[in-house]
Amino acid sequence: MSIFVVLLLIIVAVEFVMFKSSREGIDIYKVEVGRVENELRAHAGTPGYEPDISAYETILRVERYEPESMNPKDGSGDFFNSDNAYVVRDVAGTLWRIDYDTNGDSERVYMFIVVNLVTAGVVLAVAVVLLYIYFAIIRNFHRLSDYPFELAKGNLVTPMKAEKTRYFGRFLWGLDMLREKLEAEKVENLELQKEKNVFLLSLSHDIKTPLSAIKLYSAALRKNLYTDEDKIREVAEKIDENAGGIENYVAKVISASGDDFLNFDVREGEFYLSEALDSIRSYYSDKLAAIGTKLTFNDCTDVLIKGDRDRLIEVLQNIFENAIKYGDGREIDVSFSDEDGARLISVKNTGCTLSEEELGHIFDSFYRGSNVGSRGGSGLGLYICKKLMARMKGDVFAQILDGEMQVTVVCCKR
Repeated sequence: MSIFVVLLLIIVAVEFVMFKSSREGIDIYKVEVGRVENELRAHAGTPGYEPDISAYETILRVERYEPESMNPKDGSGDFFNSDNAYVVRDVAGTLWRIDYDTNGDSERVYMFIVVNLVTAGVVLAVAVVLLYIYFAIIRNFHRLSDYPFELAKGNLVTPMKAEKTRYFGRFLWGLDMLREKLEAEKVENLELQKEKNVFLLSLSHDIKTPLSAIKLYSAALRKNLYTDEDKIREVAEKIDENAGGIENYVAKVISASGDDFLNFDVREGEFYLSEALDSIRSYYSDKLAAIGTKLTFNDCTDVLIKGDRDRLIEVLQNIFENAIKYGDGREIDVSFSDEDGARLISVKNTGCTLSEEELGHIFDSFYRGSNVGSRGGSGLGLYICKKLMARMKGDVFAQILDGEMQVTVVCCKR
């Protein structure tokens, strides 16, 4: 709207200048007639004087009144007969007819009208475009502006109202998919929390019984309630039996914690490798340039890959984030090779400080190497990569080559 107001102000200013100019143009002939009259008065005593009209824009002719040249029979030589507009001036007792042109004034008025019509058309077109932009885009955008805040606050129940617009249709569809995904994850998290609480209550109850027995037996032994050797041996066996029960519960907890607790759903399909690489290259080219890290993508032919494009992008993102976090920030190099019906994608970063002994554990869940320092993380990035590539019938492995860390993703070709 402010653009429209500025445009109107500019148009009004131009119109004012043009109007003023046109008004001045209309009065030019009056000025020039006055100049001719002054020139005639200045040379009133000069016999046979004829003014030079070549210097005038609107003056066509200047004629002296001579009665002897008039022919009353046919009207020729009539001083007052002219095809042009004229004025008659008395200069020192002599009549002078000054013919002037008014066509220039008409042209100026015509141009003024044409320019005004064109300007009005431009203003109308701009107004229509701005109104369309407002109703088609800006109004819908204002309507959507509160939706992300509602999602952030956890208001996931209200669906997004569909809009029949080509500008926001896909965007609204994506927002509603995000809402549904967040809502599903919220329900899943609540179920997991409920199961966790039930599990902890059950575990504490199951452990409490053998633990109480151990405490009773140990108290009896401490107070020397049993003097018989066989009885003492029996009590010791009972303590060992209950301790074994607790140990079994602990083993079950450890086993349960090692099970897959993350979502590794993979859509089976086919996609061109360039679709995933273009997304990675576009994002990390800007990100790495901002921190001064050189990124090199070696050339490769495009191939059809079996698996889930989005999941492969997730795998490559995890590897890149590790390279950024644990490398020295000098360079990240991406190379490609083919082997036994598979396309290998190798991401190598400079500045590896991980030992060879730790290399075999970096794909374990919650494992963090000795090079993490104070850097944050969960130890799940490469574990997720391993699981996802296994679901896509591929693999991922790591090597240390001349002091550089290289992680290679093995993708099955179509």
